Amino acid sequence: MPGKIDTSLPFKPVNIALLTVSDTRSFATDSSGDILVQRAEKAGHVIIERKILPDDFEQLVVQLRAWSLAPNVDVVISTGGTGVTGRDVTTEAHQAVYDKEIPGFGELFRWLSYAKIGTSTVQSRAVAGVANGTYMFALPGSNGACKDAWDGILVYQLDFRHRPCNFVELMPRLLEK
Repeated sequence: MPGKIDTSLPFKPVNIALLTVSDTRSFATDSSGDILVQRAEKAGHVIIERKILPDDFEQLVVQLRAWSLAPNVDVVISTGGTGVTGRDVTTEAHQAVYDKEIPGFGELFRWLSYAKIGTSTVQSRAVAGVANGTYMFALPGSNGACKDAWDGILVYQLDFRHRPCNFVELMPRLLEK
């Protein structure tokens, strides 16, 4: 159950970079990426960059690292490549870049997903973490998974007004030592 939105506080949009990981999708066929763009923009956030890259570990690490170091990127969301097949390397690419993992994200995602797809959710390796002060979320590539992750977790945690707490209020302290 989500917390509540404190409407007495100002909304603070975040800048999001969106990455679709696929060997076959193009912008014309990237429906999961489209879902995330629509939901993020409806919530008031800004998609500052959107890319599609193949399931290639090195390319993914380079892109994730670049976005984590970009001063205008607050959040990176990737979709696709989180399964268990040999080509699915998004989870490993994310983990190679993270300074800290956020294990509760994947746990909560699978719990929400279980209510809809049952035990098939065990095939998801959705993860989240922080790299260089940037939040990073790796979602499965299905439309349903992207909807579940956004509607059940991200819409709240990326809203500064969400109580009792949220990711946005922690942003100024992510790089503290």
